[in-house]
Amino acid sequence: MSFGWCSGRERRAGFIALMVMVWGSLEVARSEDWPQWLGPKRDGHWRETGIVETFPAGGPPRVWQVPIGAGYSGPAVVGNRLYVMDRSVDEGSPKPKSPFDASTIPGKERVLCLDASNGGTVWTRDYVSPYTVSYAAGPRTTPLVSGGRVYTLGTMGHLACQEASNGRLIWSRDFVADFGLKVPTWGVSAHPLLDGNRLICVVGGEGSVAVAFDKDTGKELWRSLSAKEPGYCPPVIAEVGGRRQLILWHAEAVNGLDPETGRVLWTEPWKLNYGMAIATPRVLPDGLFLTCFYNGSMRLRFEPGRETPVVAWKTAKQSERDTVNLNCTMATPWVEGDYVYGPCSYGQFRCMKLGNGERLWETFAPTAGKSERWGNCFVVKNGERWFLMSETGDLIIARLSPAGYTEISRAHVIDPINRDPGRPVVWSHPAFANRRIYLRNDREIACYDLSAR
Repeated sequence: MSFGWCSGRERRAGFIALMVMVWGSLEVARSEDWPQWLGPKRDGHWRETGIVETFPAGGPPRVWQVPIGAGYSGPAVVGNRLYVMDRSVDEGSPKPKSPFDASTIPGKERVLCLDASNGGTVWTRDYVSPYTVSYAAGPRTTPLVSGGRVYTLGTMGHLACQEASNGRLIWSRDFVADFGLKVPTWGVSAHPLLDGNRLICVVGGEGSVAVAFDKDTGKELWRSLSAKEPGYCPPVIAEVGGRRQLILWHAEAVNGLDPETGRVLWTEPWKLNYGMAIATPRVLPDGLFLTCFYNGSMRLRFEPGRETPVVAWKTAKQSERDTVNLNCTMATPWVEGDYVYGPCSYGQFRCMKLGNGERLWETFAPTAGKSERWGNCFVVKNGERWFLMSETGDLIIARLSPAGYTEISRAHVIDPINRDPGRPVVWSHPAFANRRIYLRNDREIACYDLSAR
């Protein structure tokens, strides 16, 4: 493009227009990382543009697929590197009689770093970790990648900081040895949270349900809260009640803490059956929304002039099958305006009014296809539609609204292998980065291209 014949003002205007076009094209081409649980902002919002509207015949193109060990750990993707955890069982070890059998199973946990473009192994680091938990397939948490380091947390409470480039161990902590943790029934599952120089973890033990570690050294900075069961819910940072707070939901209460000191700001008691504080709390403009399998949902609201929340509404006592509101097991529900969307206790994907918990509709389409205990799908928003990862291994593009569930496109992208719940499932949250999806089962990890073509 030439501006030689134009006036100075016209040349300047033309140059500005050209720069706007170039910048716009760069923005369209920009890729986004998925460096931790639920993505860059820990909110399940995939913000990349240029994503496919509907899948082509035969599904999205598979970029690569490589073997992996078992585990529930979802991948994290930063630049051209993917980080994930898995587990191998020692040869000759007896297979548990049932998924609830918590007898000792010898084996190793492993941290893997793969080339995100082709699945090639960059480095691995493993360590001995005998399991004494139910659902013993492997690690639960997604690695957290920041500042050239990768932080991992194993099922039995092994916390580690490694060099992201080569896997060199920088520091580690053992929740059992260091804090007296009694490992929960389903293992250590709360994804760590990085807040400034603090790596905040749900640990357990007397006075140490929440612990902040120095991210560079592993030194303890503070510890807070006591509970018989620490639960499984990731810590959350929220701007609510007129201040920045750390939300810590354990098996006995929801708590607000000062993230810099661990000082407890408020506590709302909520005793949960079997300690099943799992789903990440949703932060609202004026409070929080929480949901769990047995106990249902609770809406907390901060009213003007109050530093502690009030219970706007809470699910009444009910059976696990005949639920009224929303009883999520492990998926983080999505809040859109005045409505909540997510899978209930037996796979009923529901829309519910946030204001009072009234249910508007339900469908089994994006979960197990029928009523199944703990029927699940993972919910991620992109643009004005949602990508739902079904436990059956289907990736679904759908629109969600108070009027109903509208399925746009569906493709089978990975086989359900894990049979712990009595049926084959995929219970590992995928990563969305580089206009691709990265997902795994207990046998392989795969990458599919989701870019618009």
